[in-house]
Amino acid sequence: MNIPERAAQLLSLEGKVAMVTGAASGIGRGIALALAGMGSVVAVLDIDEQGGIETVSKISERGDRAVFIRCDVRSSHDCAEAATKTVERFGKINVLCNNAGIVIRKTVLELQEDEWDLVLDVTLKSVYRLSREVIPHMIRGGGGSIINTGSGWSLKGGSRAAAYCTAKAGVLNLTRAMAIDHGKDNIRVNCVCPGDVDTPMLKSECVQLGDDPRRFTEDAANRPIHRVGTPSDVANAVLFLASDMANWITGAHLLVDGGGLA
Repeated sequence: MNIPERAAQLLSLEGKVAMVTGAASGIGRGIALALAGMGSVVAVLDIDEQGGIETVSKISERGDRAVFIRCDVRSSHDCAEAATKTVERFGKINVLCNNAGIVIRKTVLELQEDEWDLVLDVTLKSVYRLSREVIPHMIRGGGGSIINTGSGWSLKGGSRAAAYCTAKAGVLNLTRAMAIDHGKDNIRVNCVCPGDVDTPMLKSECVQLGDDPRRFTEDAANRPIHRVGTPSDVANAVLFLASDMANWITGAHLLVDGGGLA
């Protein structure tokens, strides 16, 4: 077997079943497309039904398999139902990508308590909720891979983003804790930490801050690799962590930020 064939074999997700939250748009959609492109069946989870169905359509157009499951990651019931429906339909879950998140650009003084709760509920607590439902299925199946979406702000602070920075820092350390707890179950848990990526969320930040979109994008691209990231940039990192190419990597975080924190 030559090197390209060996690499393709290691990256292949043929026969795997993946679940991706926040997959109706942006990074989540990019992850779903990448995993499906390497052979995985994908359960597309989101509260946005139209966007989720569009993601499934894009996957199906290429001849790959996916299903949309409406899931509000703030709801323990929805998370349990999503796991049950996926296993009932496909028999297992091999890969879980906890990607759902929300950003509110405010300081501690500006944040209302319900806004703080919303950001932490969607961005951090959802990782706990979905993992709690999926890990027992992975254990029964002999193992799996969990990839959580952190942020550059998992590692450093940012202005007017107190709740988001807190949530993403929590995602990173929760990743480490889960990796320690479930290594014995042959479950790898890692975290991908994107920088600024061209998504609807990045555009919403610009609106929230009342900034000029062109200047905002120029500032976001001010890094060693002079451009804003794309969903596929992050998705390729997730694909690596989900695959057998990373089968001795757990408890790690992978910065995907064009060198922004270098």
